[in-house]
Amino acid sequence: MLTEDGKHLYVSWDEYHDLIEKLAIQVYKSDWEFDQILCLARGGTRPGDILSRVFDKPLAIMATSSYRDEAGTLQGRLDMAKYITMPRGELGGKVLLVDDLADSGVTLHAVVDRLRALPSIEELRTAVIWQKGISKFMPDYFAEALPTSLWIHQPFEIYDTMRPAKLLSKWK
Repeated sequence: MLTEDGKHLYVSWDEYHDLIEKLAIQVYKSDWEFDQILCLARGGTRPGDILSRVFDKPLAIMATSSYRDEAGTLQGRLDMAKYITMPRGELGGKVLLVDDLADSGVTLHAVVDRLRALPSIEELRTAVIWQKGISKFMPDYFAEALPTSLWIHQPFEIYDTMRPAKLLSKWK
């Protein structure tokens, strides 16, 4: 069960994986056939990897960053990588763009605008785990709609402040 206190949403690993599976089912039920998955690193990396495995589609990665200040809790300037990393070929055809959430919508809107300008992309759809009500971008697929702007604590965030010395002391 996802736990929240009105301002924060705490998600366990099991809940996180269940939501990604729910997202995969939603994409599958749409009967949309796509050629590639492009995930936005860092938040979209894990869901992108899982969807790539479930749908047996190649995974491309594009690094973006806007939440850097105050331990990753304050949105700043959006940075997008110049290049997209892929195992072979170029990004094209029907592409599923995956991220963890549509928060303000700024990142997804900017990336979608950039990708739609590429002549190699025939069709582009978007998928996220969480769609926040405040987002100015509506993804094609989402596992869970959040009417308010809760701060989502994803299970891997424990590593945001975990440094090698702390890991060493944990495993002594």
